Amino acid sequence: QVPLVESGGGLVQAGGSLRLACAASGGTFSNYAMAWFRQAPGKERQFVARISRSGGTTFYAGSLRGRFTISRDNAKNTVYLQMNSLKPEDTAVYLCAADISPLGSTTPEAMDYWGKGTLVTVSS
Repeated sequence: QVPLVESGGGLVQAGGSLRLACAASGGTFSNYAMAWFRQAPGKERQFVARISRSGGTTFYAGSLRGRFTISRDNAKNTVYLQMNSLKPEDTAVYLCAADISPLGSTTPEAMDYWGKGTLVTVSS
């Protein structure tokens, strides 16, 4: 088991920034690629970004590249998502996930563990 706890969500105005964090406890954090997903009300879970075990490789959903940045600190067992230039359509619950594969995946079905999510609300 790799319990994951997200934090950093909240209410922000359009154009603002937020930094989400996902802390892992139990297991060996560096054994897992990590990913962020988001889910808006009534919509399917959407891939946001992934990062490899070492942090050397990242990948983003095309529409978010350039505004969002994923990073990790294996010494702190934490993965981050820096979100800039936020838009109302970014409003969603943001969830982090752990994936045993080296580079990670973009599909929810491939994830091994999930956090419960943190709500991000972007007002216009």
